[in-house]
Amino acid sequence: MSAEPSLDIAVDARANESAPNRPVIARTRRIALMRRMLALGAGALLACAFAPLEAWPLAIVCPAALMALWDGTTPRHAAALGFWFGFGTFAAGTYWLYVAIHTVGHAPIWITLLVTLGLMGLMAAYHALTGYVVVRFLPAGPVRWLLGAPVVWLLLEWLRGWLLSGFPWLSLGYTQTGTALAHLAPIAGVYGISLVLLSSAGALVALARGTLSVRLIAAAVLTVPWLVCAVLGDIAWTHPAGAPVPVAIVQGNISQQDKWQAALSRKILARYQRLTQSALGTRLIVWPESALPDLINNLLPYVARLDREARAHGSSWVLGTQRAAVHDGHYDYYNSILALGRQASWYDKVHLVPLTEYIPLPRFVRRWLGRMNLPSSSFTPGALSQRPLPVAGLELGPTVCYEVAYGGYMLRMLPEANVLLNVTDDAWFGNTPELAQQFQMARMRALEEGRDMIVATDDGVSGVIGPQGQVIARAPIMVPYVLRSQVTPMAGMTPFARVGNGLAVGLSCLGLAAALAMRRRRT
Repeated sequence: MSAEPSLDIAVDARANESAPNRPVIARTRRIALMRRMLALGAGALLACAFAPLEAWPLAIVCPAALMALWDGTTPRHAAALGFWFGFGTFAAGTYWLYVAIHTVGHAPIWITLLVTLGLMGLMAAYHALTGYVVVRFLPAGPVRWLLGAPVVWLLLEWLRGWLLSGFPWLSLGYTQTGTALAHLAPIAGVYGISLVLLSSAGALVALARGTLSVRLIAAAVLTVPWLVCAVLGDIAWTHPAGAPVPVAIVQGNISQQDKWQAALSRKILARYQRLTQSALGTRLIVWPESALPDLINNLLPYVARLDREARAHGSSWVLGTQRAAVHDGHYDYYNSILALGRQASWYDKVHLVPLTEYIPLPRFVRRWLGRMNLPSSSFTPGALSQRPLPVAGLELGPTVCYEVAYGGYMLRMLPEANVLLNVTDDAWFGNTPELAQQFQMARMRALEEGRDMIVATDDGVSGVIGPQGQVIARAPIMVPYVLRSQVTPMAGMTPFARVGNGLAVGLSCLGLAAALAMRRRRT
């Protein structure tokens, strides 16, 4: 009778049985890692489609690469691929957050990394969710490529733009401000253009992997939007409502480190006064956000003196400033625009930046923190319903800085506003792509609403944009400069101004319902 095998022999036997699988497992892991690296690289390359590089074909090619990587994988792996794609995009496209927080803001490096990597990870989570939903709930093949993946991606891009205060930066549609697809903006807005790009990305995958009939459909998806836009380019959705008005934009180029130093206040005020005096006689003079190096409450004699001088030369004046107002026995602080025409009128910034312009705590908690000598200072948001600023014969639809990324704020001013205005202070970001990216968003707002737009910044990019998104005039960046141009008041409403993002989002919801119905029929 043979003896029972020892425990050591049994273990060795099991090890020998699994040994052939080890190379397979290792190879599978290498392939998974390579696919994630490809997704990361494609995402980082997508950032080049935006300003300042504006390599716009990448807005189709890079999403197509991710959609192709999603084929044949599990929902969990698709989520990982989406995450690394999104992380690559926001790491390459918004690295300037590091400059603002650490280089200019002097925050400790650990806080800087926590905030920047946290935001990038949060934005990447939207792409991870996109990958999971697409692979888990939508059928593979043409339905996924041409319909399901584009509409899910678009809906989550739209959600990213407003959920938890929102961060609509690097929405795909912005890449097309200089192409024929920009003619879709007055109809469907930036998200409508994003939907066309995503459908085109799915069409590229279908061309590579589909049957002949699928390839014919994909070719139509790729070409028809461009043909339609060639026709739309001849349509003027708005029309002039008055004579052109000369405008001068004063770009002070004051570094963020210098702006709030009391010892440099007189020097800063003298520079703005000198630049403004060189523009006197121009119908409208515009200063950027927070141009005054103190609360306007403390600089009223300076403002009154310069206003009298401007009036004497037939000029009206608009300036970005911070102000304090007493409400219920305490001070509220606002990031505002003051228009000094026949009468003074104010616009107070509505969409404040979390953790920089406001602490997301109730007012009574912030008051308590103030009494305890703990950090609690923050701005108060302006009212949602504010009127355009009447100045120099115009009705200006204003936004402050970051608000230009949210088209809805300008829509509230229409149709009364006949010219758009954005004042901003991008000195926080240095000479980085953020300057060009924000100017690109301003071009999209002008397209969507069919209005001229004045963009006044502290250090760039200052400029005047026409109602078709064309750059009429642009100042050099990082130098003190007075940019002279003109704007034309416009009347009328674009289709987008009437329905907002409803068209793009509604079509995406219908597309998602259709894709789910097709999956159910197949099942």
